[in-house]
Amino acid sequence: MLRLEEITHENIDDILGLCVNDEQKRFCAHNAKSIAEAFIALSHGGHAFPFGAFDDGTPVGFVMIGYGIDDEWSDPPEIAKNNYNIWRLMTDKNHQGKGYGKGILKLALDFIRTFPCGKAEYCWLSYSPQNTAAENLYSSFGFTKTGSFDGSEQIAVLKL
Repeated sequence: MLRLEEITHENIDDILGLCVNDEQKRFCAHNAKSIAEAFIALSHGGHAFPFGAFDDGTPVGFVMIGYGIDDEWSDPPEIAKNNYNIWRLMTDKNHQGKGYGKGILKLALDFIRTFPCGKAEYCWLSYSPQNTAAENLYSSFGFTKTGSFDGSEQIAVLKL
């Protein structure tokens, strides 16, 4: 059964060992960078929830959820204030095409809807306009493009 687990000493090597296909690397930060960014956000007044995705003990993916903005974020998009976001989402190259991306996103949204940092109106995310697989996944959950960008990535939102 697919579940999200907090990153711990026991599972961090599993999560750091996950990777995407070579052609996907331009769309996805390495999990080590994501975990480091979570630490930076947390140490500067922000909120970050990095999770490993496991199916019956097998590591299959990673997702990181954020909330609001922190002192280190120099130019956050307006939607970031007081809203949740799917900061990162990846499925390991050996487990793609099996529905894990959808399962991980569903579990992430279920977690967000517990409002661990307080109520919010939206969940937002951003992705490269060339990443059609991500766009298809996110739109299948009701995320809609806003026309705004976070750097070079287009922003999509979902009303909670």
